[in-house]
Amino acid sequence: MKLLIDFLDETEELEQSIISEVESILNFAANMKEIDDGTELSVTFVDNERIQEINREYRDKDQPTDVISFALEELGVGETVIVGANQPRHLGDIIISTQKAIEQADEYGHSFMRELGFLAVHGFLHLLGYDHVNEEDEKVMFSLQTQILNEYGLTR
Repeated sequence: MKLLIDFLDETEELEQSIISEVESILNFAANMKEIDDGTELSVTFVDNERIQEINREYRDKDQPTDVISFALEELGVGETVIVGANQPRHLGDIIISTQKAIEQADEYGHSFMRELGFLAVHGFLHLLGYDHVNEEDEKVMFSLQTQILNEYGLTR
């Protein structure tokens, strides 16, 4: 199975090999979750200033965060499902602060790639409807994240 991922590096600092590794991790996660071939999503890499703007605008939290996901399959109040013939499934958008990833990798004592992989998988699971608003949901989501990363080989 292969996801169609649109990558945008607004920081213009990431090497192609890092972006390719994130793509590989996300495809591995998609295979584990049996996501249909050709499913689309986007991943944008930003700095702390930009993610803080997004966090403030969409979540009313005026601080930088590490990852934000916008799931297109979640319906808001008053929205209806649009069904199109033979349209690819589009999960949504993942926005990752590479600055936060660097800070957190240092804080947790693991590689930048491990942290970036963690954030990508975390955002991906949010796109699939997983959440961590309560303890039970958090346990499910976090154990799945750990399983994906460990089986992929990105351990702490």
